[in-house]
Amino acid sequence: MRFMILVKASVDSEAGIMPSEELITAMGNFNEELVKAGILIDADGLHPSSKGARVRFSGDKRTVIDGPFIETKELVAGYWIREVKSKEEAIEWVKRCPNPMPGDSEIEIRQIFSAEDFGAEFTPEARAQEERVREQAKKNS
Repeated sequence: MRFMILVKASVDSEAGIMPSEELITAMGNFNEELVKAGILIDADGLHPSSKGARVRFSGDKRTVIDGPFIETKELVAGYWIREVKSKEEAIEWVKRCPNPMPGDSEIEIRQIFSAEDFGAEFTPEARAQEERVREQAKKNS
């Protein structure tokens, strides 16, 4: 099972305040543990929302909204993608994580869909297309 682990933004992360050397070291050590356990697929931090944008969809219309975005508690400052056996295992790993922010913080755990989750609507043609896209994406990275 793949899970996306979302590090929620804080006032500091939205202000562009970078983590301390101590936190960078602790996170690096934790990420090495994830790699050694064979569960880390990807991980990164995100720039503040002031450097981002949103695109709002309404039928055929597209509206671009430039950051920053007001509700810090709804923003993401970073992520991991991990392959684990269960949600419980994902939770246990998150509980071992260093606090990603200087003060209080929150990490959200969300399961990533797999092909089986889509049922019959995910036709053999759609599956083949998905596999081609994933393979090309791997080559691109």
